[in-house]
Order: sequence, then C-alpha cells, then structure tokens
Amino acid sequence: MHTRDRQIATSPDLELSLPARIASVSRTTKETDVSVTINLDGQGHCQAATGVPFLDHMLHQIASHGLIDLEIRATGDIEIDDHHTNEDVGITLGQALAKALGDRKGIVRFGHFLAPLDEALIQVALDFSGRPHLSYGLQIPTQRVGTYDTQLVREFFVALVNHSQMTLHIRQLDGINSHHIIEATFKALARSMRMAIAIDPRRANEIPSSKGML
Repeated sequence: MHTRDRQIATSPDLELSLPARIASVSRTTKETDVSVTINLDGQGHCQAATGVPFLDHMLHQIASHGLIDLEIRATGDIEIDDHHTNEDVGITLGQALAKALGDRKGIVRFGHFLAPLDEALIQVALDFSGRPHLSYGLQIPTQRVGTYDTQLVREFFVALVNHSQMTLHIRQLDGINSHHIIEATFKALARSMRMAIAIDPRRANEIPSSKGML
C-alpha cells in the first residue's frame, strides 16, 4: 500500500497535505489469528483470505464500493463453524478502521446510502461519532447462503461497530433473496463509509463536532 501523503484540493490555487490514513492491526487468540491492513484513501483493491468464502465476498464489496484498500488474512477454527472467524475479522477490521481514522479530524463524519440489488433495497446511515451503536433491521429469510450462516451477518456488524466506534443504522426496505439482501447491505455500508471518511476541505484540520471532540 502507498504511504505518501494525500493532497486535498481546497481551492484551484491551494492544496492541503494530510498524512496517509493507513493502519495495520493483528489480533491472535486461541481461536483465530487475524491481520488487517487498511488504506482509507485507496482505489478499492482487496485481498481477503479468511477461510469463509462468503465473508471474503462481502469484504470485497466494502473495498470496491468504499474505495478502501484492504488486505485481510485470517485463520480460525472453521472446523467448528465460522462464528469465531467472522466475529474476529469484524473486530480487527473495526480496530484498523479506528486506528486509520485517528482523531477523526477533518472527516465529513456522517454517511448514508440507499442500495438496490435486484428486488432488495437497503438503507444505511452511519456516524463516526465515537459512540458505538447498532440498529439492525435485516430480515434474512434463509438460514444459510451457501455454507455461510446468515445469523453471522449481525455478529459481524456488532463487532465492527463496537471496535470502530461508529453509530450504524441498517434498514431493509425490500428484499426476498438472502444473498441480495446481505450484499446490498455491505454495498450500502461501503458507500456510506466512503461519504463519512471523506475530508471536508472547509474544516480539514478541525474535529467535526460542536463539542470540539469525538
């Protein structure tokens, strides 16, 4: 991943140089070994190898539609089930996201998106507020998509929210196909994050809060 500083255009005659927002986090337990590298100012490149194919597919959605570069490697006790790996990837990704955001100075902070995927329609709104909260409104009709237990979708978002310290609201407005519902959710999350982590050139050196801190 590139480590050079970013150039943020503030006017036709002025550019603001900000440090590259890149972070790496590793987390090892008796159940899993996870490493994540994230570049918030990437081009949507993703290398994901978690041992859980459907989760890898969803991580690619975050990278591609969020224009975030991700490198994620995980080994876990998938001979039992995917739960620990799924959750610990969410934890480690959340930690890397929080680390890359730093003090969150200059970010837009809020993001929202309405994503259609065939018959599915998902709304996501989020706030990098420093206060973790998840409001989860998915109704996934099947127990599995391929070999992936659809109960793990919520567990992933719980882990991500708690460790990135974001407020996240997910609403399902339509959808009957489990794959479509989940994938539209990850796409909506990615586009919401893309909006929220963007630098607002009008206050690129300020904390985006009337309180002066998050």
